[in-house]
Amino acid sequence: MSAKHPVLAITGSSGAGTTTVTTTFQQIFRREGVNAAIVYGDAFHRYDRDEMRARMEEAQAKGEMTFSHFGPEANLFEELETLFRVYGEAGTGKVRKYLHEEEEAALHQRKAGTFTP
Repeated sequence: MSAKHPVLAITGSSGAGTTTVTTTFQQIFRREGVNAAIVYGDAFHRYDRDEMRARMEEAQAKGEMTFSHFGPEANLFEELETLFRVYGEAGTGKVRKYLHEEEEAALHQRKAGTFTP
């Protein structure tokens, strides 16, 4: 049985080609008439830029060298899983966007390094 609203995850470090792969899939989806939602993993970080920096400093001061942007302590993995499940079932879901740069943040009247609501 195929999913009515398939979920495709593309992951990788900066510079690994994820943007190229995402763009390629967007072109395929457009050609095939698939209405795809693009969700970036950094939208599910637990902390904004300033708070993450503070948490990293706290962890390092305590000698906790495993705390990072990629671990469960710094991410909302349960909310991401819920989005994938709900989107797969209904084609909708709640997502926010991490605002990397000042220009992008200004469009949302937010500060760079924060999230959209």
